[in-house]
Amino acid sequence: MRRLAPAIGLAVALTAPAWVWNPYHLHTLIMAGIFAVLALSLNLLLGYTGQLSLGHAAFFGIGAYASALLTVKLEWSPWLGLLAAIVLPGLAGYVIGRLALKLRGAYFVLLTISFAGCVSLVSVNWMDLTNGPLGIPGVPPVEIALPGLAPLSLRTKSAYYYLVLAAVAGAYLLCLALIRSRVGRALVALRENETLAASVGIDATHYLVLAAVASAGMAGFAGGLYAHYTRFVSPEVFLFTYTVTMVIMVVAGGKGTLAGPVVGAVLFTVLPEALRELTSYQWQMLLYGVLLVAVLFFMPEGIVPALRRRWRAS
Repeated sequence: MRRLAPAIGLAVALTAPAWVWNPYHLHTLIMAGIFAVLALSLNLLLGYTGQLSLGHAAFFGIGAYASALLTVKLEWSPWLGLLAAIVLPGLAGYVIGRLALKLRGAYFVLLTISFAGCVSLVSVNWMDLTNGPLGIPGVPPVEIALPGLAPLSLRTKSAYYYLVLAAVAGAYLLCLALIRSRVGRALVALRENETLAASVGIDATHYLVLAAVASAGMAGFAGGLYAHYTRFVSPEVFLFTYTVTMVIMVVAGGKGTLAGPVVGAVLFTVLPEALRELTSYQWQMLLYGVLLVAVLFFMPEGIVPALRRRWRAS
């Protein structure tokens, strides 16, 4: 069963547009994919270095604004916009990583929150660049241009779903390559005992900054995907609730695992929508909180580690 579960999950994901006929349900799956990339990016910091970032929505928003501004105001290709959505947040992650050189624990958390707050204020008040609270409408859809053929627009939900699915697979494989490499082993060593890791020659600064850059770049890419999907970007992309949602997905799914953030993203994106159809808003939030507490109480290490332990015992 343990080996069969990933194959079943992949088959369900690949065939989803064929049996999910409701456009809103397909929209929910697309948002789940975008949040899966976000959760994987946060997991690099929280799960493998032990550093909690509560300003991760800043990188998501920078990526969204970077791609939107370049494609709307400079009329760049959306693919170049998505590339910029990786590079610019990656540079911001490098700056934050260097500033946080000697900060750990609560001090790192405060730094990331402050950074997110500053970026959010810039998006609201720099009217000439960001259009302030009015946002940036008309972000162009992603297109695939093949030689000799007319450009294929990914405007439809089914087409964009597969783009997001490919992004989730790419983010997953990137994290897998990092974790299985020397970099991943160094990150885990720093998480378990930074002093001991430094005593055997592991450069904490180098690896933590590398993790921050990779994490920020992935979050920015998710922001770019969001911008070209909704075709509108506003300061709401910097909301603190996005970061809280990411943390819930990583912790409940299973931090320090690769499948955990993906499972958490799908579950905690689909669950609120399912509760919305079943009951009123007040009961929806109550049931959501009860289910979250139940997951954390009965599976404190996360859903994926708990399932793996039970499969091994059976």
